[in-house]
Amino acid sequence: MKILVATEKPFSKKATDGIAAIAREAGYECALLEKYTSVDELKAAVADADALIVRSDKVTADVIAAAPKLKIVVRAGAGYDNLDLAACTARGIVAMNTPGQNSNAVAELALSMMIYMARNQYTPGTGSEISGKRLGIHAYGNVGRIVARYGKALGMEVSAFDPFITDPEVFAKDGVQMVTSAAELYKNSDYLSLHIPATPETKGSIGYELLTSMPQGATLVNTARKEVIDEAGLAQALSERTDLKYITDIKPDTADQLSEKFGKRFFTTPKKMGAETAEANVNAGLAAARQIVGYLKEGITKFQVNK
Repeated sequence: MKILVATEKPFSKKATDGIAAIAREAGYECALLEKYTSVDELKAAVADADALIVRSDKVTADVIAAAPKLKIVVRAGAGYDNLDLAACTARGIVAMNTPGQNSNAVAELALSMMIYMARNQYTPGTGSEISGKRLGIHAYGNVGRIVARYGKALGMEVSAFDPFITDPEVFAKDGVQMVTSAAELYKNSDYLSLHIPATPETKGSIGYELLTSMPQGATLVNTARKEVIDEAGLAQALSERTDLKYITDIKPDTADQLSEKFGKRFFTTPKKMGAETAEANVNAGLAAARQIVGYLKEGITKFQVNK
């Protein structure tokens, strides 16, 4: 059995050494394809692979067609919209993610983004404190829960909305107020931390109506996905509400226009940085390798996303 680690942006050496060690212990071969520059390189490398580990690399139908032996692909991270799930399913390939491995890194970034905007992007002038402010969390998964804990530790009042969690006790045990609609959450949040996935239902769902309902001086923090933002609605809201701010870890298509028009009320990281910590890099890579071994050896499909 051959496990291919294909990463345009490589894992750390510690991570790849660990992945290789897990593969060897299981009796498998481990191959690396790093810093590749064309999909043809990926297709050639995956031709004899039984298992594939990727980061943000796109596993398209063409890539899958070039991998006749492929049995499992694991996205080392929580999001998996870079995997063509339909193509995987059609071929009987198991697709997985590694939820929770990057969560702390993303949560820390979200809180640091709030402070960055509260302090005028660290430029001269009077800023504000986030202690005592109302923090709303849209989607209460692994990342959302950690953001809630850190927000409470900093003295914030925390509430959350998740359409898939209907038990108030899930929130209450964390000292978080349960909110029953996105509209209510946005209306009462000085800082809104966004953690929803990009699905047909959520794409473009965060726009003018929700943003203009937010309190004076509110900040939307997006460490989730670019596609969930209605960029035209965002621009209109920022134009009409000169007190609103938006900071994102996913560069918008209209980033240059937003930056030029709204100045310090808008900020985007140059590239997605949520999982860019040494710890998350290692955690996600090793988890991916262990999940592959668990599936190939024992048929474990706990984190399968194309059921």
